[in-house]
Amino acid sequence: MGKSAKKMWRTRRHDQDQVDMLSRSCGCHPIVAGVLINRGITSPKEATAFLNPSLADIRSPFLMKDMTKAVERIVAAVEKQEKVLIFGDYDVDGVTGTTLLLEFLLTLGADASFYLPDRFREGYGLNREYILQRAVPDNVRLIITVDCGISSVEAIRTANDHNIDVIVTDHHEIPEELPDAFAILNPKQSDCSFPFRMFAGVGVVFYFVLALRKHLRDKGFWANRTEPNLKNVCDLVALGTVADIVPILKENRILVKAGIEVLDSGIRPGMNALKEVSGLAGSDLNTWDIAFKLAPRINAAGRLVKATAGIELLTASDRDTALPVAHFLNETNSRRQRIEKEILNEAIRLLESNPPHLRQKSIVLCGEGWNEGVIGIVASKLVGRYHRPVVLISVKNGTGKGSARSISGFNLYEGLKECAEYLDKYGGHEAAAGLSLPPGNIPDFAKRFEHVVCTNTEEQDFIPRITIDRRVRFDEIDSDLTNQIERLAPFGMGNPEPLFAAEDVRIAASDIVGKCHVRMSLRQDSHFQGSIQAIMFNGASMWPLPEKFQRIAFNLRWNCWQNKKTVQMIIKEAE
Repeated sequence: MGKSAKKMWRTRRHDQDQVDMLSRSCGCHPIVAGVLINRGITSPKEATAFLNPSLADIRSPFLMKDMTKAVERIVAAVEKQEKVLIFGDYDVDGVTGTTLLLEFLLTLGADASFYLPDRFREGYGLNREYILQRAVPDNVRLIITVDCGISSVEAIRTANDHNIDVIVTDHHEIPEELPDAFAILNPKQSDCSFPFRMFAGVGVVFYFVLALRKHLRDKGFWANRTEPNLKNVCDLVALGTVADIVPILKENRILVKAGIEVLDSGIRPGMNALKEVSGLAGSDLNTWDIAFKLAPRINAAGRLVKATAGIELLTASDRDTALPVAHFLNETNSRRQRIEKEILNEAIRLLESNPPHLRQKSIVLCGEGWNEGVIGIVASKLVGRYHRPVVLISVKNGTGKGSARSISGFNLYEGLKECAEYLDKYGGHEAAAGLSLPPGNIPDFAKRFEHVVCTNTEEQDFIPRITIDRRVRFDEIDSDLTNQIERLAPFGMGNPEPLFAAEDVRIAASDIVGKCHVRMSLRQDSHFQGSIQAIMFNGASMWPLPEKFQRIAFNLRWNCWQNKKTVQMIIKEAE
């Protein structure tokens, strides 16, 4: 089960009658119809909505449990000029959600401020010490959590004891004991009637603000004021939603699509500055740009220093204010990358110098003084390399703080629940989680975690899979198909970019570009007389290339260069 494990290719099967029906009904290419069916979209109505995501189609925020109660409490706080404190998380989801709520409350004239905890001194979530040492002395009357709070039982009990109401907005899994909050907005509650449950924290906040705006409209609040256009905050929703790796489906798809349009329009100075330092100025963005260029720079602040720099950037009023903060985030991200590389190399050395580790179905490693802000990213990279659940634990000052990442066949949150006797705290969801434990418990935890993984998985879960949407002949590839594939974006979890396969592919020409990428001209003589351009990023390790590939797996995109658009294959796998 080492890093060289051979991947299993799996091509999805289609009911051709169903494909033909959907293609005719929606006027889409049969290949696109097949991809839609692969995504669980089988009716013409669903397909039309998917291909044309519109803010007009999002459902009422008042379907969410406790929404009316939460909205009325905020309106009362604004009217009485009570002090309102937004308590967010230090990651991109928390930073964007906090920014969105803060900006909206300030437009209402609320006496609102925000606080993001220090990852290293305070850790994740609302805590009792903050209530006693900051909220009570500052005479805060209402706390609203963003991307946290669903597990803050003790902290919220303390707030209640001091007559501070707490509204929880969160999207994490529901624990066995809920806090006694004034209101809880989390669509994962079993008795919540909102029909979609997979929001990021910023998505829950967006719906809260949407409900607030509607409630105030009904009260005539906007009669003499400009009612905010909430499409303009979808850039924040897109950034937090993509960064938090939730499914880009249903409402999330609509909001991310709208958010990318707002990002491209350049209305927020902070986002423009971030695009500039990320090398994205002037280009049309996609979810890949958000996930791998914009989000890591905002995340870097919370991982290494203080997350408030992200809010400074996103609320900046002009370029001169935003650009220095963007440069600071860029430099912090470069430092984060260096630290991450050091920990990754150390983790690989630990594993590969100890072969019994690699015979197990889970990886649990600890390191003295590892930066707890970056071990989650390192855990993700180890999952990619070894394809099994990974827990990395930083031991510092007599405490172990861990980040865990999983494979698709193993629910991490449920797995940690079975190891709870060894943990002080844990939380998260099926793919990612955080935990803390005494260092002395690490060996027993590792043994128990391995047992839980073995018990709840099958052998095939540990074989990396390539899921092909469809085999495609070169003579089926043209500009119309490429245009229609673009309509399936934005891509992400739940809606991956379509992956196609072609067989019997001859390499007509090839060269190395940008040191490590391979550019090719490909032919498939049995079906197609011309050639198609292709690139394999980081493919130089395959150099020199063979004369032909037995099969390739690829995405299909437009390549725009010097005002010229050409169809290009992005090769993901080749044999």
